[in-house]
Amino acid sequence: MHKTKIVTTFLINSDKILLLKRSQKVKSMKNLWAGISGIIEGDEKPDKRAKIEVFEEVGIEESDIKLIKEGDVIIIESPQYENHQWEVYPFLFSCDKREIKLNWENSDSRWIYRNELNNFSTVPSLEKVLTRLF
Repeated sequence: MHKTKIVTTFLINSDKILLLKRSQKVKSMKNLWAGISGIIEGDEKPDKRAKIEVFEEVGIEESDIKLIKEGDVIIIESPQYENHQWEVYPFLFSCDKREIKLNWENSDSRWIYRNELNNFSTVPSLEKVLTRLF
């Protein structure tokens, strides 16, 4: 079984969380809604990767976010690749800014209340990942 370690990060601002719609240009999970995600490279610490991804995907500096919670790791079976699992490291950061600058990885964004998540077509098990943080 192949495993890929990734971070999935949520930003929260005034009781709303940020969701991003993955673009057509990404390798997997195209057009599905997700948190801010990225592959952990080598021996990199997950919290470092989470902060890097926040900056790369939405243009928010590390100095503008504050760690609220690091959730327990969750293993998710990949529906897209055979014999593959995602080892997900969940993070929740507070953020005073709502203005973001999307990069090529995402095509849309929404600040939503947590109970609105089921109104979106999301990457597999996103609700389970989010539950680790609340």
